[in-house]
Amino acid sequence: MDPHVAPGAVARQFERRRRAWEDEHLSPLAARSYPARRAVPEPDCGLRSPLQRDRDRIVHTKAFRRLKHKTQVFVAPEGDHYRTRLTHTLEVTQISRTVARALRLNEDLVEAVGLGHDLGHPPFGHIGEAVLDRCLRERFGREFRHYEHSLRVVDRLERDGGLNLCEDVRDGIRCHSGRAPMPRTLEGRIVRLVDRVAYINHDIDDALRAGVLREAELPAGPIAALGTTGSMRIDCLVHDLVEHSEVAGDIVQGDEIAAAMDDLRTFMFEHVYLGEAARREHAKIERVITTLFDHYAAEPSRLPDGGGAPDADLAQRVTDYIAGMTDRYCIRAFNALAVPDAFAV
Repeated sequence: MDPHVAPGAVARQFERRRRAWEDEHLSPLAARSYPARRAVPEPDCGLRSPLQRDRDRIVHTKAFRRLKHKTQVFVAPEGDHYRTRLTHTLEVTQISRTVARALRLNEDLVEAVGLGHDLGHPPFGHIGEAVLDRCLRERFGREFRHYEHSLRVVDRLERDGGLNLCEDVRDGIRCHSGRAPMPRTLEGRIVRLVDRVAYINHDIDDALRAGVLREAELPAGPIAALGTTGSMRIDCLVHDLVEHSEVAGDIVQGDEIAAAMDDLRTFMFEHVYLGEAARREHAKIERVITTLFDHYAAEPSRLPDGGGAPDADLAQRVTDYIAGMTDRYCIRAFNALAVPDAFAV
């Protein structure tokens, strides 16, 4: 609470009421909102739980706003209805909250983790992540993982030194990918699984809209098991997840539905994510990001003043700068290097 604002009657009772509500309504397996476990202790807000405060801090970051101009799957699609990294984030968050509420888990925690999970994604989606990882490996012997960079964004890069988020939120962000360790809370595990539920289904929708796929090409077995529309598939996956998780006391899917989802994901990788259209874009994106990476690594004076953490080495400064770019800013930066001024649009 702001020390300059005297707490009113509601603020003085807020924490007590919230603790009592959670004890009465949440599952014994749910993460609790209090006490706040932060790296740097600070007074709690009088009208928001610590997890609600973390949610608000994430939403007000520059990194969150930039998600609206970062690719989900399709690079610079011609149309207003394709997903971006921001709309993907919102879909993951709302589905995760549905699951958490049904299981009597902490909705505020899944909301904060869901909104923050992709803050570290570089431009151009997973293709951009792969190229940035290759550049780092070849020049500096390091790796790039967007989920690790998401944690760096909230820990170091935003608000001149980090957001000081609660440990459960930080853990959920860092562990949301299938390549990362399992989150320690059930709420974090919800976001980890729902991330996949969301992107498989909304990417099918975008692929159909873009003409990359036709309905008849979708694999018959998974479609028969999960449903013929995105809405039906998400509903099936959420019901299956909730019912099996309730019995298991963990976040799990039923064997049949999990297998169908995995088969559908494999199909999407073969025909969309790594398909012919994606491969055509991959070469262009690789040239753009590699050119920028090599330029800034060779001429670090070209990096903006004040960008990134002040104690970061060259590899980290270059990574922070490029990973933070939106698609269109990345293209502008590339054009400024590669295209003569007289021809620049």
